[in-house]
Amino acid sequence: MADESLADRALAPASGIAVYDGRVTTWLALGYIFTLAWLPAGAWDALIMAALILWFVIGCGRIGLRLIWRRSLVAWPFALAALTLAIARPGEPIAQFTIGGQAFTVTDAGIVATATVMIKSWLSVQAVMALIATTHFSELLTALAALRLPPLLVMILGMAYRYLFILQDEALRMLRARDSRSAALPDQRAGRSLLWRATITGRMVGTLFVRAYERSERIYAAMLARGYNGQPLTTPPPPLRRIDYVLLISGSAACIGLIIVAYT
Repeated sequence: MADESLADRALAPASGIAVYDGRVTTWLALGYIFTLAWLPAGAWDALIMAALILWFVIGCGRIGLRLIWRRSLVAWPFALAALTLAIARPGEPIAQFTIGGQAFTVTDAGIVATATVMIKSWLSVQAVMALIATTHFSELLTALAALRLPPLLVMILGMAYRYLFILQDEALRMLRARDSRSAALPDQRAGRSLLWRATITGRMVGTLFVRAYERSERIYAAMLARGYNGQPLTTPPPPLRRIDYVLLISGSAACIGLIIVAYT
């Protein structure tokens, strides 16, 4: 059996927001991210309001604000690429430094642009994490299909997620088999040199790829035997309820309000 702890967490979110239709929460999360992208640099009032709205939703969803903050730090290494804006944007000089004989000038407009991009990235990652924590993965796929994402791409995403845990289980079995064949005497290091370990790891990765390829062939043959003709078959989604429309209209109004505040 595959370890389905991660799957259970994704497929059965225990949150107050989970009562809403997944299409609505997905659309609002994407709308929130696009709204952040449209905000101009230095729109601090709009960014503060956007952060408060997101944190209020996370709090109402009983997700755990500290957990979301901690995990969203993964975006900071990528957001650091925005540091180049500090020297690329023209403006009032603040500081100057030299690297390899080349002088660089840090401007006030560049600092504002850098801070804005980093805050936007941080809030966007939090919105995505809140969406994943409150929405079933199958509902995410339904929402993407409703947004006219190509059906084949939606099916690939669903298959990849479904068999990700089977691949994980296969890898765990291989690691368990390796450990059972790598006994070590007391006070002695197991295994050999670093090159030997790298060779064994490379062979394990190759074996895992071959097994995954063979499994995919068997799965495809089983799909053909069950009438698969290249078109994914899905049941029509249920209609949106009144509470879903209320949430959709409220979220859209909040996004429009952020844009109005930013440009006025």
